[in-house]
Amino acid sequence: MKSSRIFLAYLILSAFIATLTYAQDYERKSLNVTVYNNNLGVIKDVRNINIEKGVSNIKVTDVAEKIDPTSVNIKLNGTVLEQNYQYDLVSLNKILEKYIDKEITLLNDKTVISGTLLSCGSNIVLRKKDGGLLMLPKIDDYQISVGTLPQGLITMPTLVWTVDSKSSGKQDVEMSYMTEGMGWHAEYVAVLNDKDTKMDLKSWVSINNMSGATYPNADLKLIAGDVNRVQDMPPPNVYRAKMYAEAVDAAAQQFEEKSFFEYHIYTLQRPTTLSNNETKQISLFEADNVQIKKKYIYKSGWYSSDKKVQVAVEFFNKKDNNLGVPMPKGKVRLYKSEGTTVEFIGEDQIDHTPKDENVTLKVGDAFDIKVEDIEKDQKRISDKVADHSYEITIKNKKDEDVVVEVEKYLGYNWEMLESSISFEKKNAMTVVFKVPVKKDKETKLTFKVRYSN
Repeated sequence: MKSSRIFLAYLILSAFIATLTYAQDYERKSLNVTVYNNNLGVIKDVRNINIEKGVSNIKVTDVAEKIDPTSVNIKLNGTVLEQNYQYDLVSLNKILEKYIDKEITLLNDKTVISGTLLSCGSNIVLRKKDGGLLMLPKIDDYQISVGTLPQGLITMPTLVWTVDSKSSGKQDVEMSYMTEGMGWHAEYVAVLNDKDTKMDLKSWVSINNMSGATYPNADLKLIAGDVNRVQDMPPPNVYRAKMYAEAVDAAAQQFEEKSFFEYHIYTLQRPTTLSNNETKQISLFEADNVQIKKKYIYKSGWYSSDKKVQVAVEFFNKKDNNLGVPMPKGKVRLYKSEGTTVEFIGEDQIDHTPKDENVTLKVGDAFDIKVEDIEKDQKRISDKVADHSYEITIKNKKDEDVVVEVEKYLGYNWEMLESSISFEKKNAMTVVFKVPVKKDKETKLTFKVRYSN
């Protein structure tokens, strides 16, 4: 349908010029965009518009295609009597649908075909002037000519206001609305040093704009926090937002952060343009020489384990550790130099993390540390009491000593009777043993638990 699309482009251009004739002339005074994570943006647009005194209509274009028209708020020197949102945009199929039972013309280098359009679904059906039917299963080789742009179709989403203005002349009109199709998420890149004792951490925010509008030189804000919204059923052909906001922190040179209600708001310290169908990345912060601790963690439960020891990196989000900032939920990718190149070693997801909190990232599974995890014995003491004996053997084939944190899930109503290594209660159902293992050696952890029903 290449030639048809070329012809349609000419038609759209003509319609666009005609639309500009009736659209309201304006000068944009300011533009503010607030982006929430996962499909919501809030737009505040101040325009200087020439309005006649009394009752008149104002057409406002350049609004988001995915606007929620029920969310529009307008401030002007007067009263808004009525608002209409026109979103029936020009397309080939919509134009043809408007020309059902009307005459159209198909033409190519060899043929000109005219007739009354009867069907425009997967094929074209025309009634010729002699009463016969012409069916074209494919129209890729034809251009399609119609008379004029059908009434009701527009080239861009348009708000039409009926206003009662108190004065004539130019005045500032403030318009704010919510739109679907906008969101952001945080990403982190961490590079570990050769001894796995420190890392350099870089954070980015990625902003997606699929709202159907471009926002030039806008003041950008990001909202951090879980904002509740009522989940209404969307009316036909009207976009509504489904939003779950997430936290973000910002670099001092890029974003300014402050508390806002029960959330945080981050303001970019320079204007930026958010183009439609674009993903923009902006640096949040950089933190060098963050102290970290490499940990080995083995999780054991009632059911069969995969017998693998996890490798994790732990750090404190504190100011004296070159951090101490709220960290947004996002993916953390970890790298390490092997001497000549920097290689990827794993990734993990962090939740919203306030300052002064501990962060643990799972990197992967240890290659040179193996585990044997068995239940050695069961002994019934009474109908409601039973003793269980466990043995966990950790084999270290590395060329350095390690400490493996064994997290044992015990469940409810337990009592530790004996243990070869001291333990700490992680919670009511889990205990943690810190098991030291010399290089190229093994350590056996044994313990007995009594359960009562």
